[in-house]
Amino acid sequence: MPAAMPEASAQAIALCNSQHLLDGGEAVPFDVQYAGQTCRAFAIRFEGVAHAYLNRCAHVAMEMDWQPNRFFDDTGQWLLCATHGAAYQPATGACAGGPCTGGLVKIALSEQAGVVYWHAQHPLQPLF
Repeated sequence: MPAAMPEASAQAIALCNSQHLLDGGEAVPFDVQYAGQTCRAFAIRFEGVAHAYLNRCAHVAMEMDWQPNRFFDDTGQWLLCATHGAAYQPATGACAGGPCTGGLVKIALSEQAGVVYWHAQHPLQPLF
């Protein structure tokens, strides 16, 4: 199922070739400006659909990957924060367990002609 297209006013920025996102595999990292700060973000594929989030745990605002670009647990069903063990649903970013409240900041993605795009919308903006 393809990702929904964000509203037409959102700026589309090419992120990667679709083949670089494998179900439950390594994330593709990228940088964004979020509320005036430079932040790391990541894109993953879960059940055939590409998703992206700020690399910032909802429990404590720190990067989550347990190894560079690794967010999935051993089962490939949950995104985990390496610091405190918070677990998130890959498709929504919602907190699924552990010391988190709320969820991850989702970044709109779309795929077209074998390319994944992220969409800049306030307060998420490109660095350039």
